[in-house]
Amino acid sequence: MPLPLWSCLLSYLPSRKACSASNSEAKEKSVQFFYFFAITAIYILMTWSFYLPYRVGQLHFLTIANMTISGYFAAFAALTWHWPFALVLALGFILGAVVGFLTSLAIGDAPCFAVVIVGFTFIYITKTIVENVKNSILGGPEGLYGIPMVNRTTLIIVLYALVVVIGILIHRFDHSRLGRASSAVFVEKDLAASTGVNIKNLGIFLQTFASAIGGLCGVLYAFIMRSLTPQYFTFHLVGICMTILFVGGYATPWGTVFAAPILYGIPLMLPPSLQSWKVVIYGVLLLLVLVFKPEGFISRQLVYRIEHLGKKYRMH
Repeated sequence: MPLPLWSCLLSYLPSRKACSASNSEAKEKSVQFFYFFAITAIYILMTWSFYLPYRVGQLHFLTIANMTISGYFAAFAALTWHWPFALVLALGFILGAVVGFLTSLAIGDAPCFAVVIVGFTFIYITKTIVENVKNSILGGPEGLYGIPMVNRTTLIIVLYALVVVIGILIHRFDHSRLGRASSAVFVEKDLAASTGVNIKNLGIFLQTFASAIGGLCGVLYAFIMRSLTPQYFTFHLVGICMTILFVGGYATPWGTVFAAPILYGIPLMLPPSLQSWKVVIYGVLLLLVLVFKPEGFISRQLVYRIEHLGKKYRMH
């Protein structure tokens, strides 16, 4: 007996189970893309927070502590007081700037080694406080979970809007009198001071700007992951940002833009057995670049060359 027409047609349609599996796979890929682009933006911003003080020869790791402080503040405020995302983002930015400014009053013109020690000390102090605070209001060593969800599209728009705005501000700084003064301080501190450059004020400005970026990143990271653990805000994060900065090129912000997605993305493509070696891979890569290509892959000369070619092309 021949099958009814509708039965024949249904046999060509995908089953409900197949459709469900396809939708589930598409949703999983969407989540993976979200985290890749979101964390890449965080790494770009955090590496820029290293780039700015390094313009005057200071490795300012305090921005990791700023990220911790603002991130936990945002999580606590959202969970306990139900403050909205926009408010805690603004307050996290201000909190990072205030902490950075107060600290920079003491180390604005300090040698690089002293600034590094202060940064590492603050990282250790903030991690210890988070892990040992009474009543576990910050989650303790296990972490803080259940941070309210923000629409993923909104987060991506906010993240990359901040990347564009902060990138423009850094570009304008680099091409300003302050940027040229920073280059002079980087090359020869005493000579720059003899020409009238106020090294301490310049250091205070750059450290405060960098700390404000760190504060923004702490809030954004908290709402991206919807959880915080003190183990993340340690020397591991310092190593990642340092690798991005020096492999991409420490003399221009463009190096960070190109290096961040590559250095974050490559370990994700490694087999699971090798992903635990990510930090070792970063370390070896950083050493090789420092030895064989110390200016990084995107140097200032390369950027100038590209800008010159662009001007010539527009003239023709």
